[in-house]
Amino acid sequence: MEWRDELYGLLKRLAEAPGPSGREDSVRSIVIELLEKHVDKLWIDTWGNVIGVKRGSSSEGRAMIAAHMDEIGFFISHIEDDGFLRVIPIGGVVERSLLYQRVVIRARNGGLIRGVVGLKPPHVAKPEELQKVPELRELFVDIGVSSREEAEKLGVRVGDIAVFDRDVVELAGTRVAGKAFDDRVGVVALIKAAEMTSNPRVDVYFVATVQEEVGLKGARTSAFAISPDAALAVDVTIASDVPGVAKSEWYTRLGKGPAIKVADGRGASGLIAHPKIFDLLVSLAEKHNIPYQVEVIPGGTTDASIIALNKEGVPAGTISIPSRYIHSPVEVVDLSDIYNTARLLKAFAEEVTPEWLREVKGTIVK
Repeated sequence: MEWRDELYGLLKRLAEAPGPSGREDSVRSIVIELLEKHVDKLWIDTWGNVIGVKRGSSSEGRAMIAAHMDEIGFFISHIEDDGFLRVIPIGGVVERSLLYQRVVIRARNGGLIRGVVGLKPPHVAKPEELQKVPELRELFVDIGVSSREEAEKLGVRVGDIAVFDRDVVELAGTRVAGKAFDDRVGVVALIKAAEMTSNPRVDVYFVATVQEEVGLKGARTSAFAISPDAALAVDVTIASDVPGVAKSEWYTRLGKGPAIKVADGRGASGLIAHPKIFDLLVSLAEKHNIPYQVEVIPGGTTDASIIALNKEGVPAGTISIPSRYIHSPVEVVDLSDIYNTARLLKAFAEEVTPEWLREVKGTIVK
């Protein structure tokens, strides 16, 4: 497993960088450094998406592969007179995962300030308060100061961002834990796939998108500019293979390979993958002996759902990397799933042809 240490290093570097939606610049600089050596052209668009293209042997056709750079986090919304900070969420913050967690604040002057999420002591709480998950408005961030003036002297201002403060660490075997795996694991797979791809037959666009957690916004704007003929999103999905969950609800499992999506979300908010995209991914996985899972999940969605609605429509699908404890500071993934996702992306990038793209885009009846 010569890839293990490489993928661990890439993931550690990317996941530990603070980069919530709308403030992805620390992550973006790493992505640019890692991706530019593997593509023919690279640029950053108006919203901050990183777009790299690997030219194909034919200019007739464009395939897009997208993974989002942003993570959930917080904006500092108020500084109390005694120096405690109040925050509002960026993206889908799960309140029950917040209590007593460490956070790191990136001030607008570039400084990093550490703090902890606090709540009034249980000894002075009412009995009914101890039986429920505290709401975000009840929580505060303690950065160790005693006044608003001290906080401001450190550089903290209303509008600064904060994210969970966690290192990426190794568990047993090829499993690792850390924050922001949603979707830095997808970015790792994207970069590795760009590195491994050689001699594509069509132009392949590798895109690290912004603001996915707050409405798939970077995917919308980048897809409009690229106007792909087919597209894939690479994101995490629910690995529910844990105690307390019925095996009938184990949507995917760690270490069993990337999940090829059939459908996600609910109604208009989700994606039903284009059947020809799904069939191609399954055939490529089987052809190249890549382990895979088939995914049908009731909630959540990815960049693919908005790319699919670009202009006159784009055949789109998703390759998912199973992750436990999504949107928490201790997400767990298996590096082998990232590696096999990169292999499947490579196969897609190399084997999509102009003829297939014309076929999948539609049929002239008369």
